Formats: sequence, structure tokens, C-alpha cells
Amino acid sequence: MLKRIFIAIMLVTTSLAMAQEGTTSPYSFFGIGTLKFKGTIENRAMGGIGVYSDSIHLNIQNPAAIASLALVNYSLAGSHKFNNFKTADDSQKATTTSLDYLALGFPMGKFGASMGLIPYTASGYKLQSEEATSLTQYEGSGGLNKAFFQLGYQVTPQFSIGVDANYNFGNIENTASTTQEGVQFGTREINRSDLLGFSYNFGAIYKAMINEQLEFMSSLTYTPETQFTSENARTLETTLSLPSGAITPVDSRDIEVADTDFTFPSQITVGAGIGKPKKWFLGGEYTSQKTSNFTNRTFELDNASFEDAAKYKLGGFYIPNYNAIGNYWKRVVYRAGFRFEETGVVVNNESISEFGISFGVGLPVGRVFSNVNLGFEFGKRGTTNAGLVEETFFNTFISLSLNDRWFEKRYYD
Repeated sequence: MLKRIFIAIMLVTTSLAMAQEGTTSPYSFFGIGTLKFKGTIENRAMGGIGVYSDSIHLNIQNPAAIASLALVNYSLAGSHKFNNFKTADDSQKATTTSLDYLALGFPMGKFGASMGLIPYTASGYKLQSEEATSLTQYEGSGGLNKAFFQLGYQVTPQFSIGVDANYNFGNIENTASTTQEGVQFGTREINRSDLLGFSYNFGAIYKAMINEQLEFMSSLTYTPETQFTSENARTLETTLSLPSGAITPVDSRDIEVADTDFTFPSQITVGAGIGKPKKWFLGGEYTSQKTSNFTNRTFELDNASFEDAAKYKLGGFYIPNYNAIGNYWKRVVYRAGFRFEETGVVVNNESISEFGISFGVGLPVGRVFSNVNLGFEFGKRGTTNAGLVEETFFNTFISLSLNDRWFEKRYYD
């Protein structure tokens, strides 16, 4: 039954995953858009840490974690984001809704495997620049999606390793429209990039009981530097401003632009934590990404550059009594966390950073350790210094983590 429900939802929502923008951030203009969180809602509610793993939840941040899976797991999630944008002179609000991931994981003895689809980056913004007699409006849309396959192996009961292979695909379109005061005709430049490439991620997890009560966990993931291909196209248009305020093209010309290969930077994450099994856990992670060698796809910007990025995360969970059959709320998982990120984007000599505070709950449903996960996050990105934009955001997210058993031997029909 769970399989049929999951497949039906997956068929309905896959088309949304291909078309969604998922952001309204002006900083999504740079590179290939803002990076989306690669992980489950369970991880996201704990500040984004991926060091923790167990036998009933997917962990798509570290492929080694899938080796611990004891049940077949179907997971999907979506989120809704409220944004407030503020400059030194003005403020605006915006909202976005997106599908966060679709995934299936299944155990195979000492092996475990999972596959799915997850948005990787997102670009979506509307900006304008006013000068004495001209107005330029900028718009962006699109993003990169990731189809992934993970394989994990339990070398010993304490140590697991894993690898995931990812096919990344999508497109990004940037438009710049300029009009002059008192001039009926304007210009519009449209740049489109169709992106594709493979990437890989390697992981390891070590668990050990310190004593009869406490368990230590540590994790390591490494993503090597990879090459992506960008098939580029550019169109120049002469536009006409209508009395209604709309702008329509009256002439267009395709400009030949060379396809480009660009380097997607390497990344390494280390994490560690301690907890009492099925009761509580507290962990932290550090990520370093070599974004200093990253560039835009087809154009260079005088006021923007890239530096190495870093992420710091701290989070955990608490379960009052996982085995309290007569008290539902004692079986609920309570999660919370904090993160701080140096994004690697530098605009007008200002390094763009981001922080978030998150919390959530895991609500038990069904008979096979399935749950509905709710989460919330408050955070901020950017600054109003140097004419830039400060974003304040509030995220709400929900996921289904449904467990099932395959290949059970039936004694009665």
C-alpha cells in the first residue's frame, strides 16, 4: 500500500521538480544559482547535520549511512519560504514553494542503496537599476537538478563506507531589459545556459559505544572537483514599450556564443556527535568548499568574485520515550539546530554570509516506524552595506518518511 501511495505522489510531483525555481534571492544571479540543501527534513531541522544515521530514516548527505537501513524507505518533502528583502532605502516581500526531494532506499544485507531526485541549485530573481534617464530590469529563472544513486557497505558493525553518483541537469536563463526615458524603443538581452554533468560523493561513518549508555558517531564525506558543461545561447532584441506598460519584442537576433566547461569545486565535510541510542543526540559538522575557482557561465562581473566557502552546523534531537505505546507525544522526536555559512560569494567587496536557526518534530504514523516530519527555520542572508540586499527568511517544511518491508515470506495466503 505504501508503495502505491508513494508512486502516485511521485508521478504527480516529478514535473514540479523539473520546473521549479525555488528561490527569489538576488544572490541566485551568481554562478549557477544558490545551492539548495542536500538532505532530508529530519537533517534540516537539526541545523543540517548529516553525521547522525539510524536504521529507519534515509540520510542522503552521506552515502555510507544507507548501509544501516533495515527497512525499505520512501521519502518525499516540500517547503514554503517567506522572504523579506531590505536595502538601505526600501523593502519587499516574496514567497516560494518547492519540492525538496523524492527518494527511495532499501537494505540488501550488508549493503544498502537509495535513489532519487533533488533540486541542486536555484535561480530566481527580479531586480532593477535606475540611472538618470534609463531603467534596466534583471530577471532570472531555472536551476540545476540532481538524479542520484547511492550505495553503502557495512564493513563492520561499527564502520560503513559509501559512494553516490549524480547526474546533474537543468537550465538557467538571465534577462536584462533596458529602456530610455522619452525613447519608445529599448533593448533586451537573454542569456540561456543548458547545464549537465556528472559528480560523485564518497562517505564514511564510524559508530562506537563509549559505555553502556553513550554512543559516539563520526562521519566524513568528500566530493571531488568535477567538470560541468554549459551549452550557451544569447538573443538580442529590440523592444517596444506599450501604453499599458508592457514590453514586446519587435526584432530579435541570435548571437553565437561558445559552449563552456566550468569547474564545480571540491568539498569536504567532517562531523562528530554523541548520544544515547533512541533517546537523544547532539552533533556538529564543518564543511569546506573550494569555491574560489568557480566562475560564472558565460560572462564576467567587475563587482563580483568567489572565495572559498565554509559551513558550521550544530544540532540534535530528543525522544522522551520511543517505546511509550500508551502516550503518543512521548514517542515524538523533537529536533533543533543552528548553522552559519560563508557562501563564497563576494559582491562589492562584501562577503555574503548566511545563518539559520531550525527546529521541528517527527510525528509517528503507521505500524512500521513511519513518520511525518514538520520543520521550521528562521534565518538571514546578505547585508545592506555597499548597496546590497539583506534577506530575512522563514522556512516551513514537511516530509513523509514511510517504511515498508519487502520480500517477506508469507505463511498464509
